[in-house]
Amino acid sequence: MVLDSLPVHDHREAGMKRYLVELEAGEREALEAITRKGSHRSQKVLNALVLLNCDAGEYNERRASGREIAGVLRMSARRVDRVKQRFVEEGLDAALGARQGRRAKYLRKADGEFEARLVALSCGDPPEGRAQWSLRLLADRAVELGYIDSVSHETVRRVLKKTPSNRGGASAG
Repeated sequence: MVLDSLPVHDHREAGMKRYLVELEAGEREALEAITRKGSHRSQKVLNALVLLNCDAGEYNERRASGREIAGVLRMSARRVDRVKQRFVEEGLDAALGARQGRRAKYLRKADGEFEARLVALSCGDPPEGRAQWSLRLLADRAVELGYIDSVSHETVRRVLKKTPSNRGGASAG
């Protein structure tokens, strides 16, 4: 894997880190195979070329600078730095693959049972003094009735939007 995994500070820009990529023989062979043959995503091939050209290991005859690589591959120098950083910090697979989103996975609050109850509630009579249900009223009533702990009017809107309902149409009832 990575022989020198500590970032080396670069004096070009204060605060920027320069990551030293040192590929082992097996890693170089795998990267060269990606660039030579097979059907791979273009981003994977470009990332493989970045790693091959910035390799500071013993198996590379000529190491190119990040700016040279960026110029030849027509990408930003910052992207070259990000590929190198992912290789040093997360390994070869992470550097070649698409970046995984860092956004937290949200658990879905509105399950099928809640959706059914919400649709039934919206089809019922609105509260006294109202001509029809509003999204906020539906959200508040669903919480009052214990269908769900908390729900936003936007979630109510999405649930009702995907439900085909025609409460006043000719085929209703």
